[in-house]
Amino acid sequence: MKVDGTPYRSIWLAEDGWSVDIIDQTRLPHEFLIEKLTTLDQAAHAIRAMLVRGAPLIGATAAYGVCLGLREDASDAALQKICETLIATRPTAVNLRWAIRAMQELLLPLPESERVSAAYEKAAQICDEDVAINSAIGDHGLGVIERIWEEKGKTGILNILTHCNAGWLATVDWGTALSPIYKAHNAGIPVHVWVDETRPRNQGAHLTCWELGKHGVDHTLIVDNVGGHLMQHGQVDLCITGTDRTTAAGDVCNKIGTYLKALAAKDNNVPFYVALPGPTIDWEIDDGVTDIPIEVRDSHEVDYIQGKDGAGTIKEVRILPDESASANYAFDVTPARLVTGLITERGVAEASKEGLARLYDRLEYKAS
Repeated sequence: MKVDGTPYRSIWLAEDGWSVDIIDQTRLPHEFLIEKLTTLDQAAHAIRAMLVRGAPLIGATAAYGVCLGLREDASDAALQKICETLIATRPTAVNLRWAIRAMQELLLPLPESERVSAAYEKAAQICDEDVAINSAIGDHGLGVIERIWEEKGKTGILNILTHCNAGWLATVDWGTALSPIYKAHNAGIPVHVWVDETRPRNQGAHLTCWELGKHGVDHTLIVDNVGGHLMQHGQVDLCITGTDRTTAAGDVCNKIGTYLKALAAKDNNVPFYVALPGPTIDWEIDDGVTDIPIEVRDSHEVDYIQGKDGAGTIKEVRILPDESASANYAFDVTPARLVTGLITERGVAEASKEGLARLYDRLEYKAS
């Protein structure tokens, strides 16, 4: 995707051939800052502190984190410690575990002298595959949008509601939920996106609005709880969100608040689609509500909000009384029964074991 006319991925190998450049997403939308990663600890921090976020991008960053760690020590013991360090950074997104396992399976049989070069090659492959996967998700999702646009008589504006950020900033390029929207926009369909602000980190406001604006896609920011009202009044034609982990039975775990959007969509007969790449499927579990670990993050993210003041200075301010406590659950699970369909790189599947089995061999992306 492009930023002011210049094409970017969200992560790439620097010109020196070994360090890794990322877009520091904690600085958006007010600053576009490229951060350089040169050590395992820096890569782990980037994931933990959400300089990078989004399940596919977390996996890609972890893969390059392995590369950086091996530059210091390529022994078996070091590889094990590197992988443990990266796995511990974020508990919910299954792509992290998938990428680490893929690196381990490749590297462990190799002699230490070959591991660094092989790791870099594999990390680049993971990134390139992610771009191809997300572009394909966009193609299949475009088919969904075209069908709904035809059902609407190809008149007026096609209103799509999304939650959080599942665009190119959450992946290596294109995005998941936003990929079909970009493809529809490029195809000339007059799409308009309702963007949930997505408290507490405001990734819809900070990231999705920034992305859509840079690409010229019409959009409007709304507070998180407006979606149901818009659906009641016929102002949402479909919902598309991403997911950080999808169970073998089609339950989807996404940014906190997604479940409420799905409930509102169900009550108002609005199609609710979830876009995801194959590596986001966790074939080891069926029941997302009971089996997916939900990350509880530092309450600071709830207590404080960041923005730009009238003088153009980026500031952080506390929004609740000093004596009040807060809780910061980062994700929730939407049961498969509320999901109209899963948009994948291989087609659109019913949110069920049978639907996913028609597209995937469960052993292909199995994380164990």
